[in-house]
Amino acid sequence: MTTTADPVTMTAEPITTLQFYPRRSALRRYFALWYFTTLLIVWNIAGHTSLGFEQSHLQSLVGLAAAIGLQMLLEWIDARTNCRKPRFAGSWANFLNFLPPAIIPGLALTMLLYPNERLIPVLFGVAVAICSKVIFRAPVADGKTQHIFNPSNLGIVATLILFPSIGVAPPYHFTENLTGMWHWALPCIVLVTGLIVHGFFTGRLVLVLTWLVAFIVQGQLRRLYFGTSWIVPLTPMTSAAFMVFTLYMIPDPATTPVKPLRQVLFGIAVAVVYGLLLVNHVVYGLFIALAIVCAMRGVGLYAWAAWQSTGVKAI
Repeated sequence: MTTTADPVTMTAEPITTLQFYPRRSALRRYFALWYFTTLLIVWNIAGHTSLGFEQSHLQSLVGLAAAIGLQMLLEWIDARTNCRKPRFAGSWANFLNFLPPAIIPGLALTMLLYPNERLIPVLFGVAVAICSKVIFRAPVADGKTQHIFNPSNLGIVATLILFPSIGVAPPYHFTENLTGMWHWALPCIVLVTGLIVHGFFTGRLVLVLTWLVAFIVQGQLRRLYFGTSWIVPLTPMTSAAFMVFTLYMIPDPATTPVKPLRQVLFGIAVAVVYGLLLVNHVVYGLFIALAIVCAMRGVGLYAWAAWQSTGVKAI
């Protein structure tokens, strides 16, 4: 049983996750997690007080509390099963660094979904998000496994599919109460800071840029086929939800490839699946496309592990 209080070496899970960050840097991982966490906290506080979020305060608090509580419960069960100290135990640093992976889906789901006044869909979505990290895993290296779905995205997809009365939050409520240049300033600030963190800390800038280019290309191909205006397929890019999806769901370091070429293929795959869903009149295509591609990547990881177990060398 590990006795050190270092949050990076206390358990196997953080070490596994570090494989998906540049140079396997714990500093980069914690900076990225706390950056995303801080941004979501600030955005939710500003949203409910100034920007015009239409969900209730209670839904955000319930989603946040459920995410933290469930993650702590699952960690405690796993620690007891494997006879080790829980990652949130030992020091305040351990406890605080344990929180971001729960805070992010807890706030992201309540920000992007609109369940009217209901709390059950919020609890369901959060439960799917947190539990997916334990249930849906694939081998990565040295007998270790890693979750394959972006938790927030999968929770949103499951809620939208199983609760037909639930929809995504209206795009206007992210900037409803802004006036003048703030309509442009706020999205630009989020965009620039997001690109910086992916360029220097997560190593996913190639994925983000590829996704944006591929999204534009598939939109223009659909425009040519259906004979619509060139600007129509690009209108989703103007929404805050698209920005959140682009900067904080697609480039999730724990669930996306590390190597630049594979990031390019991943970004193109999401855009292609989104385009196919759209022409087949499937709503919420962004979230569903990412879930499908993540599932395909998970199958690929299992297939690669099976190939390696045969002892046959790849060409």
